[in-house]
Amino acid sequence: MNKLSLLDLAFFVAESEASPKHVGGLMIFKRPVRSAAGFASELYQELLAFDDVQAPFNRIIHFSLTGMPTWQESDAVDLEEHLFYHQLRRGRNGRQELYELVSELHQPMLERSRPLWELHLIDGLSERRFAIYVKMHHASADGVTMVRWAADSLASTASDRELRPLWSVGHGAAARKHKRLEEKMTQSLLGDLAGVGTRLLGIARLAAMLALEGAKLTRNAISLPFVADGNTPLTGQVTAGRQFATASVSMARVKEICARTRSTLNHVALTCLDGALHRYLDDEGVELTRPITIQMPVNLRQEGEHGTGNKIGIIPVELSPPTDDPYVRLRNIGFSLRNVRSMIDGVAPDAIESYTLITGVVAQLAETLGLSERLPPIGNTLVSNIPGPPDFLYLKGAKMEELHPISTLPAGNLLNITLFSYAGQLFFGLIATDELPNLERLGRYAGEAFNELEQSVFDAHQVVS
Repeated sequence: MNKLSLLDLAFFVAESEASPKHVGGLMIFKRPVRSAAGFASELYQELLAFDDVQAPFNRIIHFSLTGMPTWQESDAVDLEEHLFYHQLRRGRNGRQELYELVSELHQPMLERSRPLWELHLIDGLSERRFAIYVKMHHASADGVTMVRWAADSLASTASDRELRPLWSVGHGAAARKHKRLEEKMTQSLLGDLAGVGTRLLGIARLAAMLALEGAKLTRNAISLPFVADGNTPLTGQVTAGRQFATASVSMARVKEICARTRSTLNHVALTCLDGALHRYLDDEGVELTRPITIQMPVNLRQEGEHGTGNKIGIIPVELSPPTDDPYVRLRNIGFSLRNVRSMIDGVAPDAIESYTLITGVVAQLAETLGLSERLPPIGNTLVSNIPGPPDFLYLKGAKMEELHPISTLPAGNLLNITLFSYAGQLFFGLIATDELPNLERLGRYAGEAFNELEQSVFDAHQVVS
């Protein structure tokens, strides 16, 4: 029996039919050469046979009137309640139809009377492809953890045909070890006092930084929450119905820009998104006079620390003031991200986690009271970056060509964007409510903004040389 952290609990408290709180992943595979047309359907039947379900995939949430909710392990899990097979029809089996199906599957809440995960095998894609869509409650895992689990369940070579379904691998061992270390610490009064003191000191330091920025005694030292422009189609009351779109660029091209400008992948990706969002908003008749503010998750785990649940903070980040010059936009965003890095390094992780909970509660209260259309949001959208495996992975010889994390929508935001690097490509995954117009166009603009940045950087370096 495992108690939830406050952050994990928050995902249950905030959950509703209109705003479910699970994270997912879409994996697109190409069947092995000379494999039969029934490869994916046979794979589905094989997966059903792996009925020895390991933690955390055998855990059911238990709510109590007298204490915190707890995870309780089930003696048996009926895989037919968690594994599903879909067959796309010929002529309706392209990327757009796949995304429409995944959007439908991503919308419903997971049934709380059983372990909170599902796997959908989608057969019949064009060009000898099939897909696997997995979703799991955010209280069980964050995006980084789910990607690690997915990688653990796949093979590094096409010749390795052993099946290792992610629910049968046993991800709970590392979590239990980490839990025992935590329990050992809580037995020490000095350890408790030190932890509380560090958290309070960090919160006080963070509050002072916010107060100085709010009083304009510092400039761009830290981004303030709830100052983003709420008069855009990106924010408002989250409603049911989802849509999904993607874009991608070569990592070799991204690394070339990074080398020429001494930037990071985050700098380049956010520059592309900033340009794409401004162009998209301009199409929708919205002209911003201040920078777009994003919410950005940061990983708070120590190096080498694994486990289930969540260990993240979410902080606001101002992007670039409006400009038509991609190179200037890149430099502005680099300056903003350096300030964020200084803030994270100067504040204890527990304080950032507390800050995330406080701002999240305020935003969720506005959402619950139906005030998200009238009150300013924490940010205009949420953008996360999940590093993925650098090389191709395989499932019974089938190459995984693409992997797209699909997240949940935070209170007050109608769009969530996930960056993901895998096998030489940088993917942009966009999940939004049906209320957001022209999501596909925004995905296309991200790719075009990268082309513009690349040209601007090359032009600038030609002038210098």
